[in-house]
Amino acid sequence: MKKGLYLLGALITSIMSYGQEAGELHMRVRATGVVPMESAKIGTIGGDVAVTNDLIPEVDFTYYFTKNIAAELILGTSQHSVTAVNTALGNLDLGRVMLLPPTLNVQYHIYPTKNLKPYIGAGVNYTIFYNQGQGKGRNAAITDVKYDNKFGWAFQFGFDYKINDKLYWNVDVKKMYVNTDVTVGANVGEQIYLPAKVDLNPWLISTGIGFRLF
Repeated sequence: MKKGLYLLGALITSIMSYGQEAGELHMRVRATGVVPMESAKIGTIGGDVAVTNDLIPEVDFTYYFTKNIAAELILGTSQHSVTAVNTALGNLDLGRVMLLPPTLNVQYHIYPTKNLKPYIGAGVNYTIFYNQGQGKGRNAAITDVKYDNKFGWAFQFGFDYKINDKLYWNVDVKKMYVNTDVTVGANVGEQIYLPAKVDLNPWLISTGIGFRLF
């Protein structure tokens, strides 16, 4: 009986030894694949959109309110080429656009083993669209493209794996819900403006290294 209690106590101690404490601030540096799951409704000309993937560096900061509850701020920017496809005017190259979607998630962390720490999280993002480039379609000349900044939701799951007392390896998957109102200017003998509602809804798949700042 005593031996069993001793082993149970040792197991609990080893699990809690990897636990974070209230007030700790951690930083992760990750490589992130941004994979949009796009769809669109484009004014009177119909069609859909195709948006390219991107691979970016990303930084996040995580503050622990308790051992289990933390808040994570994610910072990164990505660039995408956008094409309106199968419209009444054919395929239209809408050029490039850059996205800056700072995201704040509240996380819940658990400690099933000494080195492994899975977590889940949910929160909000505010996506800023900038540096829009103009494109040229075969059937129309695109004169300008405007994207509206928008709020959206975010969900995530992932894990940290302890490497040593200072470093850990992280794997993280996020689903972000990003939509925007787009106005496309085109010259088809006369200047026209086409409204569109575009859902990007990207997956963010990340891996990298984390460490405690204080």
